[in-house]
Amino acid sequence: MTGDGPHILVVDDDRRLRELLRRYLSDNGFRVSTAGDAAEARRLLGGMAFDLIVLDVMMPGEDGLAFTKALRADSQVPILLLTARSEVEDRIDGLNRGADDYLTKPFEPRELLARVATILRRAAAPPVRAPHTLRFGACQFDLDRGELTRDGAVVRLTSQEGSLLRTLAANPGVTLTREELIRQSGIETNERAVDVQVTRLRRKIETDPRTPRYLQTVRGSGYVLRPE
Repeated sequence: MTGDGPHILVVDDDRRLRELLRRYLSDNGFRVSTAGDAAEARRLLGGMAFDLIVLDVMMPGEDGLAFTKALRADSQVPILLLTARSEVEDRIDGLNRGADDYLTKPFEPRELLARVATILRRAAAPPVRAPHTLRFGACQFDLDRGELTRDGAVVRLTSQEGSLLRTLAANPGVTLTREELIRQSGIETNERAVDVQVTRLRRKIETDPRTPRYLQTVRGSGYVLRPE
């Protein structure tokens, strides 16, 4: 264990990569412990507190996905998955099992630092209680009832539109990636389908869907709902 910043547990069966990550994160101010497999990681977790786990997916025995799912049964420690798999479905699978983010190998070390910093910042932020009712122009959305009205009249939403709008409304002003929207909404879809649902929602809440004022795209990141 080195450094005096947040405590990170690196779990990877590749000894060389494990040591490289330990040194790099330590050089950037983090305390770092390492484990070669899930069993060793469990022993460390049983005796020490960690602020973040950097976890390889492709490990012999209990892999990173199974370990993530098992951890989420009784722990909310943030998890950043590392894997050579680059397919969208693989990333979604990791997020659905409880991971906070996903980084594909090979990766730029600076991107690893940026992802770690983002996860730690998000974990440290105090929870924000979203208002029960949000207004955007002539529309109003009741989070408790999942009901959208426009000028007082109920606007019909499909189940997927309602789930996505509820997720966005529960995080007003927060940019959510497509993967986060899929995971938090609990819907079975893909990233391209999220774009389609957002387009449909804009037709129902925006005065001019082509220049959205409330449901905005954050280029390269995802979507954000900015109510009045």
